[in-house]
Amino acid sequence: MLSTGVTGTVATGSLIGLALGDALGFPTEFNDVPAILAKCGPWRRMTLPDPAFVTDDTQMTLALGRGLRTAMGRGALTAHGLVAPVREEYVAWWRSPDNNRAPGGTCLRACELLSDQGLPWAGAAQMGSKGCGANMRVAPVGLAPGLSPEQRSGAAQLQSALTHGHPTALAASDLTARAVRALADGVPPARLPGLLRAYAEEQRTVYREEWLGDLWRRGQDPSAAAFIARGWDDCLGVLDRLDAALAAPDPEADPCRATGAGWIAEQALATGLLCFLLFPDEPLTALRRAACTSGDSDSIACLTGAFAGAHLGAGAWPEEWAARIEYRDELLALGEVWDA
Repeated sequence: MLSTGVTGTVATGSLIGLALGDALGFPTEFNDVPAILAKCGPWRRMTLPDPAFVTDDTQMTLALGRGLRTAMGRGALTAHGLVAPVREEYVAWWRSPDNNRAPGGTCLRACELLSDQGLPWAGAAQMGSKGCGANMRVAPVGLAPGLSPEQRSGAAQLQSALTHGHPTALAASDLTARAVRALADGVPPARLPGLLRAYAEEQRTVYREEWLGDLWRRGQDPSAAAFIARGWDDCLGVLDRLDAALAAPDPEADPCRATGAGWIAEQALATGLLCFLLFPDEPLTALRRAACTSGDSDSIACLTGAFAGAHLGAGAWPEEWAARIEYRDELLALGEVWDA
């Protein structure tokens, strides 16, 4: 195994798990379940591709992680301190020749706009998009130590808003980071859905102006509270679907049929959670279930891996898999900083 024990390894475990899920789901994205089974065999025996290449999901997670690490190294985390380094990292990803893994159109358009340093960051936000690119990359905000709940919420929403400005993208990113943090703090998986629902209800009309400025005015809502409530309502709706799926679990059924295909932010969160919660102590089975889905398999599986690793630590992942993952050294370096 990559490491033994949970204490002190949750950041490493979450980041490695995210990348492993991404690599496992990369070859199955855009395929339905029968096609995946024909290509890969029984889903419970799916193997990590060789070489274990990842997609833009892991690349952008690392971009956010580097930007967040830089911002936190300069002092207390604020919106002003976060925007510049994360914007720089997102633009560097957009310009990279390795950005050739079927990246999302919203991220490409927004990062191109962010490359214009004369444009305020809010001008790049794609207000109509709540794609899963907003929260597939947010795990570092949940893993970074020493942040207040307000800082973690604000940072999760702001990193989304740099590309995806839809209120559901903001809320789903916040909720995803909250889930990662809760698991890293030792919350039992069975308690997670209730905790997330309570958090969503509590945050429903909280607009974080100190982080988002007047972004809400680019929407079509009468107030900032109404703007952000739209996003939390979408998340509460998909949590209803998650609760229903967990009340009558069917591990052999395509999880996308229960909680959505994952192309949009709230569905990616719920379906990633469903795969994790079906197998909370069987991380490889959870990853395989997530990769064998009819929707956005790599993003669903990367979120599943982030949750499983935050819960179980680095010891969740076999060394034979972890040793082959693309960007291994950078993932370990970032995880070790936060685990320390």
